[in-house]
Amino acid sequence: MKAKKFSGEVAIITGAGQGIGFEIARQMAQNGAAVLINDINEELINKAAGHIKSEGGVCYAMAGDAADIDFIQQMVDSAVQHFGKLTIAVANAGITLFGDFLTYPAESLQSVMNLNLQGSFFLAQRASRQMIKQDSGGSILFMSSVTGHQAHKYLAAYGMTKAALEMLAKNLVVELSPYHITVNTVAPGATLTERTLEDADYKTTWSRITPMGRPATVEDVANAVLFLVSPDAGHITGQYLIVDGGWTAVSTSPY
Repeated sequence: MKAKKFSGEVAIITGAGQGIGFEIARQMAQNGAAVLINDINEELINKAAGHIKSEGGVCYAMAGDAADIDFIQQMVDSAVQHFGKLTIAVANAGITLFGDFLTYPAESLQSVMNLNLQGSFFLAQRASRQMIKQDSGGSILFMSSVTGHQAHKYLAAYGMTKAALEMLAKNLVVELSPYHITVNTVAPGATLTERTLEDADYKTTWSRITPMGRPATVEDVANAVLFLVSPDAGHITGQYLIVDGGWTAVSTSPY
């Protein structure tokens, strides 16, 4: 019988209660990894873990703030405690707060910076420390966005953080490659999730302006993530992969 691609791997995926993060965790578990999944919503993350386990996956759920440095360390420690090691970290948790630049409030900027940047930075740091301690190598994946590549109205703060994550991945090549740790980024475009589908016009609008004729599904994005953290991408590091059906090639505004 063919071995599963992620057999023996242990992953942390933040923001995995639903949407893209959940699909990453689900696929990884189906392919043999033990996954520690996180969301700030306890009910949501427990439901997600139950779903993964019902499909035969090995999963442990932790509710908490993925921007909190102490909690990040607790996730790393728990992964090791439950599964013996840590080999993959996916910093998927993020927040989008729309707002006009000229009136954007300081508290909104701080919230976006705390989760999107601080949470991702310190998950990478604490996961890397554990991987180095194990002398095992590993993979780190940041979740960026097409808004880190193209201007998008009312998303100056969000787009700034997503572009920063791509530079962080590039910079960490210098420090983490000697330990055989890869660091890459996936930048989704418009994606159909529970959150985006709250907008009744979302699918129609983005189907019209996306060259491939539809927004991404969570499976589209998860497939890209799984490739970049898999052994198939062992010599790829410091890179970003855009998953947007060609939108950044034309950049048609939804407005």
